[in-house]
Amino acid sequence: MIARRTFSLALTALAVSSLGFSAGSARAQAAAPAASSKLTATVLADRVQNFYDKSKTFRAKFKQRYYVAAYRKTKDSHGEVVFQKPGKMSWRYASNGNRVVSDGKRIKVFEKDSKQMYEQSIDKSQYPAALSFLLGGAKLKKEFRLKMLDPKKLGYEGGHVLLAIPKDPTPAYQKLLLYVDAGTYQVRRVLMIDAQRNRNRFDFISPVVNKPVNPAEFVFHPPAGTRVIKP
Repeated sequence: MIARRTFSLALTALAVSSLGFSAGSARAQAAAPAASSKLTATVLADRVQNFYDKSKTFRAKFKQRYYVAAYRKTKDSHGEVVFQKPGKMSWRYASNGNRVVSDGKRIKVFEKDSKQMYEQSIDKSQYPAALSFLLGGAKLKKEFRLKMLDPKKLGYEGGHVLLAIPKDPTPAYQKLLLYVDAGTYQVRRVLMIDAQRNRNRFDFISPVVNKPVNPAEFVFHPPAGTRVIKP
């Protein structure tokens, strides 16, 4: 159940938000040209948006930590993610063999252990707007109410932290925290928190931006014997 909920709520795909991040440690790795206090949430959102509007493709390793509040359990995963505008993405979970793939029209969520694949139209899925602007979709200022948070209190001194609350409520998450590099305005970490206080965090490592991607990356056929579920 944790695996299925992780996919359905996260898709993932924070993706997010964030073509071109780097993480591992919570501290910003670039020198800060200006302190967070000198930026407004609107100006910061504009700078982040500008970076991603210019990014057509993105590839990185990722680490994901999903915390289930009701059971006080944490699930860690890792793998590689690829985005390509408009609307394409591919997540390869090295930790369990799961896959999340979208060709821009349909999204497929494959769970290796259960031999099941969930498939549906992108526009009917709960794919969060948190990651959709990575794929040429949502705009931060249009989709969210924004507020600057104190990066020092959140262990991200030297960077910026932007709180984003969706203007249109979604069951996928209640609020979103974007950890932004102060030098490049790339998002290094995405943290989604839902109404049940579950926390879904993505860190992005060794990013490569605007490099060609093989079209086959966004095509996925499940192994023989997989049960395909289409809601």
